Amino acid sequence: MPGPSPSAMFWATYALTTGTLSAGLDSAGHEVLSRIALVPACAAWLGAVAYAVLRLPRATWRAQAPAALTLTAATALIGAGFSAAGLRRSAAALLALSALLWTLLLAARDPGRGGTVFLRCVATQGLAVLGATLAAAESAAWPAHAAMVLFWLGLILYVVALFRFAPREVTEGRGDHWLACGALAVSALAGARLLGADSARLYLWNDDDHAVLTRVTVALLVLTLVCGVALLTAGLMWPRHGYDARHWAGVFAAAVTAAAALSGAAALDAPWLDVAGEALLWAAVALWLACTARAAVAARAGSGPSGVRSRARR
Repeated sequence: MPGPSPSAMFWATYALTTGTLSAGLDSAGHEVLSRIALVPACAAWLGAVAYAVLRLPRATWRAQAPAALTLTAATALIGAGFSAAGLRRSAAALLALSALLWTLLLAARDPGRGGTVFLRCVATQGLAVLGATLAAAESAAWPAHAAMVLFWLGLILYVVALFRFAPREVTEGRGDHWLACGALAVSALAGARLLGADSARLYLWNDDDHAVLTRVTVALLVLTLVCGVALLTAGLMWPRHGYDARHWAGVFAAAVTAAAALSGAAALDAPWLDVAGEALLWAAVALWLACTARAAVAARAGSGPSGVRSRARR
C-alpha cells in the first residue's frame, strides 16, 4: 500500500501552520496581519481538500491518515481565525466539518513511529481550541463543555502517542519529530482558551475545576518550553541539511507555542508571557517566510513543494 501523498501532506501542513500563525497574530493584537495570513491558509486548505477529493484513491484512505488528520486540525484552527474575524457562522461550519473528519479518522492507525503519531492529539486539541473560541464569542456553554472533554481526551492521546514515538527520531528524523512539541503547545493553547471562555455570565467552571485547569495549562506551557529547548538543542547537534516538507512541523511548533503563550498571558494573568509569546511569534513568522521561500525554490527546481522530485524530471 502506498504511503501518504507528499503533496496532500504538504498542503495540509501548510494550511495548519499558516492558520496557527494567524491565530497567534490575532492574540498579539495584529488583526490586519492575522487576516492576511488567513488568505494563504484558506488557499492551502482548499488545495488539500481538492487533492483529497480528486486524486486520492479510496484504497489508500488509511495510508493517508496523517495528511487527513493534519487537515482536520487545520480546519479547526482556521475556524478559530474565522471566529476572530467575526465570521462565526463560517467558524461553526468548520467546527462541524472538522468534528466529522475527526470522528471518521480517530481510529485510523498510523503505522509509523515518527512525529505523525502525535497528529491525533493535535487534531483533537484543535477541535478543543475552536470549541472554546466559539464558546467565548457566542457566550454559549455547550461548546466549552464539549471542548473540555476533548481537551482531556487529547492529553490521553498524547500519552499513548508518546509510547509509540521512536526516540531515535529526535536525532535521525527529518523534521516531523517537532510534532511532539507542537502537540503539547496546542494542548496548552486549548487549556488557555478554555480558561478564557469562562465568565460571570457563563460560569463554566467551579473553583476546583478552574484550579485544576489552570495547573494543567501551566504545566503544559512549561513542558512545551522544555520540549522545544530539547528539540532545538538536538537540531543544533544533529543538523538536518536540505529542504524537506517535514520541516514545517518545526514552524507549526513555534507558531502554536507563541499562540499558547499569548493566550495564556491573558487567561493566567501572567504579563511576562506576552513578552515571550511576542518574541516566539516573530520567530515563527521568520521561519514561515524562510520555509515558504525554500518550498518555492524546491518547486522551481522540479522537486515540488514537498521536497520530492517529480518523476517527470528523473
